[in-house]
This record gives sequence, C-alpha cells and structure tokens, in this order.
Amino acid sequence: MNPGDRVRVADGGLTHEGILLPSSTPDHLVVKLASGYNVGVAREDATVEVLESDVYDVGEGEAAETSTVAFDEDLPTVALISTGGTIASTVDYRTGAVTAQFDAEDVLRAVPDLAGRANYRGRVVANILSENMTPAVWQDLADVIYEEVENGADGVVVMHGTDTMQYSASAISFMVDTPVPIVFTGSQRSADRPSSDNVMNAVCAVEAAKSDVAEVMVAMHATESDDRVALHRGTRVRKNHTSRRDAFQTIGAEPLGEVDYETGAVTVRREYQGRGAVDLDVNSDLDTEVELLKFTPGMDRSLFEAMAGKSGLVIEGTGLGHVNTDAIDIIEDLVADGTHVVMTSQCLEGRVCDRVYDTGRDLLDAGVIEGEDMLPGTALVKLMWAVANTDSVRETMRRSLAGEIQARSVPWR
Repeated sequence: MNPGDRVRVADGGLTHEGILLPSSTPDHLVVKLASGYNVGVAREDATVEVLESDVYDVGEGEAAETSTVAFDEDLPTVALISTGGTIASTVDYRTGAVTAQFDAEDVLRAVPDLAGRANYRGRVVANILSENMTPAVWQDLADVIYEEVENGADGVVVMHGTDTMQYSASAISFMVDTPVPIVFTGSQRSADRPSSDNVMNAVCAVEAAKSDVAEVMVAMHATESDDRVALHRGTRVRKNHTSRRDAFQTIGAEPLGEVDYETGAVTVRREYQGRGAVDLDVNSDLDTEVELLKFTPGMDRSLFEAMAGKSGLVIEGTGLGHVNTDAIDIIEDLVADGTHVVMTSQCLEGRVCDRVYDTGRDLLDAGVIEGEDMLPGTALVKLMWAVANTDSVRETMRRSLAGEIQARSVPWR
C-alpha cells in the first residue's frame, strides 16, 4: 500500500475508508475520509485492505528550495513563495497539532484549482508558523521577491501564516518598490478541514497577482461565505478575529478591492499604483533595535527606562496619542540620547494629535514624532526600515510611502 491508495482500515471494531495520506510519524496511518476530515490510526493495531491503487497523487517528496510546473506560453507567470503557515500545513498525527511542512509545489498539488490560471515558479523562503517569523526572514523574503520579479515574474503570491501576516506585508511594502502585484495570502483553517479557506484564498490571490494593482496586498475572505476575497493594502490591514475566515479588515477605509471566486474577476474600489508605474528596487536593510510599547494606566516607569539605547521606540498611546505625564521626562531623555520615538494610538481608527491637550504638547516638546493614523504594527516595521535606510527618520515617518498614512481620517462606513 502507498499514499494515494483508497484503503479500508479496521481498528478495534471501527472501520475507516478513504485515501491513504503521507504520515508525519511511522507509527500511524493517516486516512482522508469522504467527509473531508483526516483520521490517524496506530499501525500496530490496524488491518489494511487496499481497495484501489493510485487514486490520488498526494506526493511524498521532501521540501525543496525551488519547484516548477509545466509552462504554458499563453499564461502569465506567478512566483509562488512559501513561508509556511496554515495554508501550507497539515496535521502532525504524533501530537494532533497543525504543523507547517509543505513546500510551494505541495501547495500547488493541494490546490488543483490553481492549474491553468498561470505558470508557477515556486520558492521556499521559510517553513515556519507565523509566530516564528522574524525580521531576518522579512529580509530574505524581500530579496527573493526582487529576484523573482527581476527574472520575469508577472506577479508574486506569498503563502504566509495569518497571525503575523500584517507585519510581513508592511515590511515588504517598505522594502520593495514593485512594478507588479505582490499578494500575501493564507488560511484560517488547515487544508485537512472541510471548512478550510485555503483553496479560495489561494485562487483569488493568483488572480490578484495577475491584475493591474502593483501594490503589496493581503488577499483573504471578505465574508464568512465562499464568494469573494477582499484585497487589503499591506500597510493598512489588521487581523481582527482569531478564527473567522473573514478575520482581516482594512482599518480606516474600505479595502482596495475584491476578487470574485466564481469568475476570478478583480474589482478595484480605490486609487492604486498601476502595473509598471515604478521601477523594481529593493532596500532590505532593517534596524531591529526598535520596540513597540503599549501604554497602560499605572504602568511601571521602568518599562520606558528599559528602552535606553534603542534605535527607535513606537508607543501605542491613548486616544489622541498620550501617556502618563510621569513618563514624559524619560521619553525626553530617550530622544536626547538618539532614540527615535513615534506616537501611535490604541484606537482602531482616527489619528493621533498631540496639539489638543497639555500632555500632547509636552510630548511634542520632548521630541516625539506623531505617527498620524499609522497602525502601531506598521509604524514599528516602518521605523525599523527608516532608521536603516534614511537620513531623516522624522521626515520619513511623517510622510506616506506605501499608503500607511492616509491624507484624512473620515468615517467611510
């Protein structure tokens, strides 16, 4: 018996019938049932009958650095880059947990609906769950994206875990000047679950990568239904729910557009940077001595003091961008010693304004840079990039580079 065979497995009075899958442990058999769920059975207790051979090509190759599929000269070329995450994951039947272990070609195999939409070049930058993402991986990702576009890719799709996708999308927005679409996508539910969103998100991400929107975007379910995927600007998106398929939202505005799953049509609703509008470039240096500190009432002054010697600090302050007045003298010392301090807000929408109340004016006098309506996570990544790549950090942080700062904060719903 081999992976891909249809089998009947008897185990302690229970019988399971389905497709035999590769297993992450030699001690267990893994069978995909007709319901779409997988079941793990201890080999030593199982009696297996092969009903049909080679029903489905599930593949067992080890993760490769690069992979390709058949080329069709009439189709555009999309670089499919894997970093891991739930969209490229399976169940580890040793622990019962979801683990990232597919390479880019495995994703194509797992999502046959991608066939015929584009030519694919697969690259594996990392094979990690998104909580293990680091600035070093962002740098590797930026360099690989640059190489793929330079080598003729008409668009890029990055497979990424959802929990830190907004940080990575922001990082690439600042590090890569792109003449083609760069689309991040993932899934809230792994491919072994019938309710998985991996197929729809991947298909719509490829359609977005073929579009005229040459920006960094996040493509995820727009609703709980399998009808359309929203396209969010990479610097304005936030994951707002732990498990819903439509967890991602554009903050302070409507999404850039959407992709209809049934037709593949891309609808754009806001101004955007068109394909070929800028020349390809990459500036992937980052200064990682930058921290994000959330202000809370009564927080210990020592948390601010611990930022001494850092290159930069983003503060997630109260509504208009305030902290306790007892911390202002420490912030002033930080700025005097060369730490760039940027103020953002804990509010989901609106912008900081430190000119309304005395506390805000004192913060400005201390040298704080107003972060306008930047999301705190986006400001963190931008400050890492600005310190490493620009001569005037203050000017750079006050200027919108990739749509991270909106000209006005107005109700849009």
